[in-house]
Amino acid sequence: MSENAKLIVGLGNPGLEYEYTRHNIGWLALDCLENSIPLIWKEKFKGLYAQATVGGEKAYFLKPQTYMNLSGESVQALCQFFKVPRQNILVIHDEVDLPFGTLTLKNSGGLAGHNGLKSIAQLMGGQDFLRLRMGIGRPLHGSVSSYVLSSFSSEDEIILEDYLSGAADAIKIYLEKGFEKAASKYSKKNFKE
Repeated sequence: MSENAKLIVGLGNPGLEYEYTRHNIGWLALDCLENSIPLIWKEKFKGLYAQATVGGEKAYFLKPQTYMNLSGESVQALCQFFKVPRQNILVIHDEVDLPFGTLTLKNSGGLAGHNGLKSIAQLMGGQDFLRLRMGIGRPLHGSVSSYVLSSFSSEDEIILEDYLSGAADAIKIYLEKGFEKAASKYSKKNFKE
């Protein structure tokens, strides 16, 4: 087992129609991370993956190319191949229970009805993986599923760049200094304030 190897998973859906939607905010955060950690993406493990050495430790990055509800297939394949333990997985995902622009890190916990998290927990045999929850808020009207698959509002766009940069910074701190340091800096941090 690569006790120290870490996996950062950005959740999203493949296809141009989903590219710039709230549900794909995990992928957008990984795209932003490339500004500080050079990543070369390869197709494997039912996804796009990259690897880098950060803070002297091996880190893998993954954008599953399955649909959201099958994300675990991609995560499981990479973890089996590189022997990454479940506790060393950080999943970046959209979170309707947090206001848009709010970042928080969480060590395991419930799945909050998120199909990507459910799939990972099921195929990895447990829920004790780390999460970077990116608040997208709830719709005022209409269904949650339509809302998460819709594009960002013009109001959201105002802070989106800073928000994604904050998520990328949280990931970098986690990789270089550990989960506690990242969580203390980004505990319910709201980029709208």
